[in-house]
Amino acid sequence: MEPRVAETSTPQATARPASPAASGAATGDWTVEKILNWTRQFLQEKGSPSPRVDAEILLAHAFSCDRILLYARFREPAPQSVRDQMRSLVQRRATHEPIAYLVGHKEFHSLKFAVSPAVLVPRPETETLVEAALESLAERAPIPSGEVDPFGPAPQEVRVLDLGTGSGCLAVTLAKRNPGAQVTAVDVSPDAVALAKRNAEAHGVSDRVRVVEGDLFSAVAGQRFDLIVSNPPYVRTEELSGLQADVRDHEPHLALDGGTDGLEIARRLIAAAPSHLTAGGELMLELDPRQMAAARESLEAAGFSHVRVRRDAAGDERVVLARWTPAS
Repeated sequence: MEPRVAETSTPQATARPASPAASGAATGDWTVEKILNWTRQFLQEKGSPSPRVDAEILLAHAFSCDRILLYARFREPAPQSVRDQMRSLVQRRATHEPIAYLVGHKEFHSLKFAVSPAVLVPRPETETLVEAALESLAERAPIPSGEVDPFGPAPQEVRVLDLGTGSGCLAVTLAKRNPGAQVTAVDVSPDAVALAKRNAEAHGVSDRVRVVEGDLFSAVAGQRFDLIVSNPPYVRTEELSGLQADVRDHEPHLALDGGTDGLEIARRLIAAAPSHLTAGGELMLELDPRQMAAARESLEAAGFSHVRVRRDAAGDERVVLARWTPAS
């Protein structure tokens, strides 16, 4: 995940009407439009970086409808049940609880994943790791073009290991996008393991995504893989207190804290990966752009070859990739 530093500026507060759930307010007074406008202004005062989007997501969740459908009922009064639920959601968002935790899911690589405070909220930056991994998978197990023959040969299998799987967004997406991917997903948190299993089942890939509990490679002793991917904790310990409140106060520090220089877990991965990679297998890690030089040095010192870096959509160095070619 990409650490976000807390902003110090506070938006100017302006006069706003009473809460849409205030006692004595007539239900007909609070239309969808008025609730959205009130919520946007309130969350802006509380420091939300995206108050209008937050308001739309929360109200759509309260109505159990898609965001776009809110505009078809703009002048429609909200039922008391919706107003009550919206009040609770907005109060929680005002304390910087992540939107994804409030609604229980987050979109990642155009797929919806269940999330909870037990796991990090999937980030757009991590899609860079997905794209790099999918390219590697396509080389090893090409995806057939056109209509697949159900009676033809099974797709070529590629063994993938996802360490620190969290919600399972990496493991599930790779299995969903490439039918040849046989993925083992590992996490030290039993709550994360349960959630990743749930997501694998929801996306119909539980037969190809095996989720197990363990500390990094301890759960896969003696096994080798063609591709190892990981989005390990990589925030420097001293920087945790400076993260934005939604991350610092609500997301699991176990999945954030990467030690003194942020590379404590990454170094463990790099050191142990050769014993779990096939010849020519690849290791891919998402890291902080400031850590790339040190990570490259560690990979080369460990005997990896073809070490390179992939940039994310913002142009930052985000993923380091390396190949394991054991000396003959």
